[in-house]
Order: sequence, then structure tokens, then C-alpha cells
Amino acid sequence: MATQTNLSPNDSYPRRVLIVRVGAMGDVLHALPAAAALRALHPDWRIDWAIEPRWRPLLQADGGVSEPFERGPAMPVVDRTYLAATRAWRQHPLSRTTMRDIASLRRELLAERFDLCVDMQGSIRSAVIGKMSGAERLAGPAEPREGPARWLYSQRIREHAIHIVEQGCELLGGAVGEVLNPAKVALPIDEVAEETSDVLLERTLRHGEAFVIIAPTAGWGAKEWPAERYGRVAAELARNGYLILVNGASTNDSSAEAVVEASGGSAIAVPCSLAELIALTRRAKLVIAGDTGPLHLAAALETPVVGLFGPTDPSRNGPYGTRSRVLRHATSQRDHSRRSETEQGLMQITSDEVIVAALELLEIE
Repeated sequence: MATQTNLSPNDSYPRRVLIVRVGAMGDVLHALPAAAALRALHPDWRIDWAIEPRWRPLLQADGGVSEPFERGPAMPVVDRTYLAATRAWRQHPLSRTTMRDIASLRRELLAERFDLCVDMQGSIRSAVIGKMSGAERLAGPAEPREGPARWLYSQRIREHAIHIVEQGCELLGGAVGEVLNPAKVALPIDEVAEETSDVLLERTLRHGEAFVIIAPTAGWGAKEWPAERYGRVAAELARNGYLILVNGASTNDSSAEAVVEASGGSAIAVPCSLAELIALTRRAKLVIAGDTGPLHLAAALETPVVGLFGPTDPSRNGPYGTRSRVLRHATSQRDHSRRSETEQGLMQITSDEVIVAALELLEIE
């Protein structure tokens, strides 16, 4: 029978731990402070992570080596990553490539003989990956996002905290029998991405000019503030002497281009990889975004943020660990139904409100 209690102090600690949190970007970032806390307490433990390939730069730089941006005694949070291409598997569930990839992942995980696997995602697919690991214990949330996942867990942890970062500490801490408090995360550095970002900024920045990043997209349409309003914010901040970069997922990204057009050319669209976005965000003066990965990336890097919230609750999902201004209208209601139209409460946030919040943060030394 699965237990809902932590390990007792007399129980032997697991020394080979696998974390499963395959995505998405913001969710991986929310889980990292718990893993960083565990690493700080037990630097000699093996801590590995199963993740979607596109989010791997959050855990390890290209080549598989984690290196803190601030070089020094800080240790990498993760020893090794295992690539779980669940999105591709879902698109082609019966293909030979999918079957081969799953079998290969299973062999790699079994070879490590993990003492403990902690499913920090709470989905059926993440729980199945955890089960595939062959770990002596598989722990997960008592109330997972997808209910049937709980039946695969040998240990179920109840979470009481409000914010998802603190919930992650309860979950991972409960699984290992420790009290974990969110720790600062030193994200890995990709030398090529750092050089690329430096070249970009040398070409676009005037001497001594600071820049702001706008990230206009989100996981679903209801969380996306209108592009024309982002454009008005960009134009006003440009008049105040800031360079405005608009994050684009690819070249000719329609959302980024719409913000640039609405800004009257005051902003510049910057398509970049995740590693390049990490490098740029480290250097930014401010990030403005909805409840989306780039907002939580900025928070992890302690870059100030203006967060625009609608159907998601900032008390649970808001920026954590950095200076911030969070805007949410009183009429917004929590709703994760992934509607395509901008949530009506989010529509009540004006460009002027965002400009005021942004300038307040930019003027703080």
C-alpha cells in the first residue's frame, strides 16, 4: 500500500535519485529550486533528471556539462539528463522510432539502479517513465494532475503549500525524508549561446543602453495579452531610452512581428534558441510577459519582471525569487481549460498600467 508519510530519521537515505519533470519550460524551472536544495544538502548524491529534449538547456549546457554562470564552488544541480521525447512519441505512438527511443530510455534508466524516483509532474506519462526506471521507490503527489498516475506510486506525498515552487520542495523533501526550502538555481552556461548573445547586443545596443525583453506568447491563448498593447508598452519604454527585444520562437514569428509592428518599429524581434534566451535574459534589465516560460526563466535568473496574469493564479504560479510587479484584474478567475481567446479579466489590464509598473522597476537601483 502506498504511504503518505515521510521517511523516518532512521531510514537509510536514497543516494541515487531520479527526478521526472519532462516539461514544460516554466514547470521545469518551478521544480529546480527543490532539486537545488537537495543538491546543497547532499552534494555527494547522484541526482539525475528525465526531460524533453528541447528543455534540456535548463539543466545542462550543450555537451552535457552543467557549469554555473557565476563560476565558483557551486555544483551543478543535475549529474545527468535522460531525454524523454514524449511530445514526439505522442504524435507517432506506434512508429519504430518511438518504440526504439522508449526501449533505449528504459535500458539507460534501469542501468543506473536508482534508489528513488520522484515524479514532479503528476501525469500518467511521467509516472510511467518513473515506473520504467525500476527505482526501488517511486514517489509522487497524493493528488496528481492526472488522477490515475497515483496508482503507480509506491509513496504519495501530500502538498500543502500554495506556490508551486514550495509544493515542489514538499514533494521532493517528503520523498527523501528532508525539509527542503527553495534554493537559488545556477542555470548552466552555453558558451556558444553566450557569444552569440554578446554579438547581437554589440550590434544593437548603444553605449550604456539597457534593454528590456517582451515575451508575448504563452502556453494557450487565454493567457496572452494583446500584441498591440505590448507594442504600445514597447514604444513608450523606447522613448524612455530602453532597447526593446521581443522574444520570438523562430524567424518570422507572427506574435513577435505583431508586437514590433504595433510599436512603430521601436522594438526588435529576436528569434533565439532556449540557450540564447537564457543568455539574453541574464543581461536584461527587465522582462515583461504573461504566465509563460520566459517570465519564470527571468525569475530564476533574478531578473526583475512585470507579470500579466489572467486565468492562472499568481499566488500559485507567480514569479518567484525576484523583484516583480504582478498585474491581475479582480474579475479574473482561475481557469485552465486552455481557451484560445484572451481571458476577459486579462483584457482589463491597460498598457498604461504595464508602463507604470515597468518604469517603477527600471528606476529601482
